[in-house]
Amino acid sequence: RVYDLFMDDIPYDEWFRYLQGLFLEYGINNGIIAELACGTGEMLRRFSEAGYEMIGLDLSEEMLTVAREKCREDVLLLHQDMREFELYGRVAAMFCICDGMNYICNKKDLQKVFHQVSLYLEDGGIFLFDMKTEFFYREILGSRILADNRENASYIWENIYHEEEKLNEYLLTVYEAVEEESDLFVRTDEVHRQKAYKIDEVRECLEKEGLSCLKIYEALTKNTPTKKSERVYFVVQKAAQERRKV
Repeated sequence: RVYDLFMDDIPYDEWFRYLQGLFLEYGINNGIIAELACGTGEMLRRFSEAGYEMIGLDLSEEMLTVAREKCREDVLLLHQDMREFELYGRVAAMFCICDGMNYICNKKDLQKVFHQVSLYLEDGGIFLFDMKTEFFYREILGSRILADNRENASYIWENIYHEEEKLNEYLLTVYEAVEEESDLFVRTDEVHRQKAYKIDEVRECLEKEGLSCLKIYEALTKNTPTKKSERVYFVVQKAAQERRKV
């Protein structure tokens, strides 16, 4: 709930329209869609209400608890790590947004994610995901201290970008009221790490798992990314397997 409180400026409706438009462009208008790192279920809810069969998986039980409250009963929620997730069968499409893929902090683990995606994606299926760029971490975040204060919660975010490793680290301290209008607050300290990847690194990992990178876009557009792009979207397709002649 604190996550949702401080993410209230995220344009989820715009993100949904953009993703749905891409899925429709590549023929994904029905079937099952899985969201990796689904968080509190904002996108799951929107896709489900639009008529899609949805599966959401996340590493955080707390996030999934909130997602359960938001989503319809027929949305399947799984407490799983996307580096080694398991589904009950193949799905028509998958997506992972809000820089969920940047939390995969080395190429070996990135390869593991793409392996699982390829394993559970139908032939010809589509995988959409976004990534924040090196430019964003270096020039926009850098080494800064951010803070926000609300009526019942506040946070302090100390950001550090390690340029040599292309690793972004932030130390997050959150204060949350025990109950509304209470003078008692609970303090939580978290450390988050995200990795900036070059596009060629991502494409190489995809191709090793039989996944073709069809398009790479500037976030929420159909434009080619530039050196100053802060977030990019990858449109990926699993190649259809050739049938053996008998």
